[in-house]
Amino acid sequence: MKRFIILGSTGSIGTSSLDVIARNPGLFTAVGLAAGNSAEIMAEQVERFRPEAISLRNTEAVAMISGLVGKKLPVYDGDDGILELIRSCQADAVINGLVGSAGVLPTLTALEAGMDVLLANKETMVMAGEIVMNTARRLGRRIVPIDSEMSAIYQCLKGESSESIKRLVLTASGGPFVDTAADDLAKVTVEQALKHPTWSMGVKNTIDSATMMNKGLEVIEASWLFDTPGDKIDVAIHRDSIVHSFVEYIDGSLLCQLSKPDMRLAIQYAMTDPNRVQSSFGGLDFDRCFSLTFEPPDMDRFPCLAIAYEALMRGGTAPAAMNGANERAVEVFVEGKIGFNDIPRIIRAVVDKHPYRKDPVIDDLIETDIVSKRYVEEMVSE
Repeated sequence: MKRFIILGSTGSIGTSSLDVIARNPGLFTAVGLAAGNSAEIMAEQVERFRPEAISLRNTEAVAMISGLVGKKLPVYDGDDGILELIRSCQADAVINGLVGSAGVLPTLTALEAGMDVLLANKETMVMAGEIVMNTARRLGRRIVPIDSEMSAIYQCLKGESSESIKRLVLTASGGPFVDTAADDLAKVTVEQALKHPTWSMGVKNTIDSATMMNKGLEVIEASWLFDTPGDKIDVAIHRDSIVHSFVEYIDGSLLCQLSKPDMRLAIQYAMTDPNRVQSSFGGLDFDRCFSLTFEPPDMDRFPCLAIAYEALMRGGTAPAAMNGANERAVEVFVEGKIGFNDIPRIIRAVVDKHPYRKDPVIDDLIETDIVSKRYVEEMVSE
């Protein structure tokens, strides 16, 4: 039986992962759960899945859950609690479903503790892809992606040599504003931005999809995960979210992975890799008509994608600055302090302004994240 620690257990990826575990009781078990402040949901998960230890970042949530579950198990808290949880639990792999830069140190801690990482936290690779991949190689650990696009490429590359790859093509739904005129984007509300046409995700990822920064983050993530330069990674708008990505080979062949837009499929694949097991989530229905259409993204209307390509090309601390600025810009947009079109404007300004370092260590990247978020605060308050 495979033992998993689930980071972000009360979020979209975490609850989907636990659903996969619940449907496969003889194959998987959750030995550790970590979340931010959702004490009541965590208490329900503890009751159902019986982990060996849990972590909650919010100290008030820790006090609440202690009253809900008593002293049945260790409860770690604070910023370092999640790292203590990882070090304390004997597990085969960590499922990192955290949001934002908070996922970087837990990924490195899991690798150092001798665990594989099933990664949904794309910001880990955006901020520190080179360091993370070098650490995984040095320790002989695996990083298996569970975002649908990264999972698709991971599956399509199986058994192929890197020399035969011509390019990677990431598909994107286009988000809720794929047909919205440029002038109308300035009027977009938070409620509109949170209405994703095909996927059910958390707030940050949904807003990132609306700005297409989500795809920009994935371009950088794919570059590090699959050792592919940015000029060999393209994006195609595919509104139905059935084809999850392509790999084009030098002989002109295209391999793609198709499935329903259900994150549990990619999660289960990562949990069973290199094998496959029966799924109860269902496949595509070929008794019904459907079509597969693709179109290029509009980087003029969605400049976040262009900013991501530029940050990847520049390297160093540029992707970390971009990521930190985006993280905070999304938050202040949701808070109603800036407009939708202000998000890319602020991100570009922060990337240009931040103290750039060409060969950063992990502390430099964490400092860049902090500084970039502070720059956003200063710009919003001006």
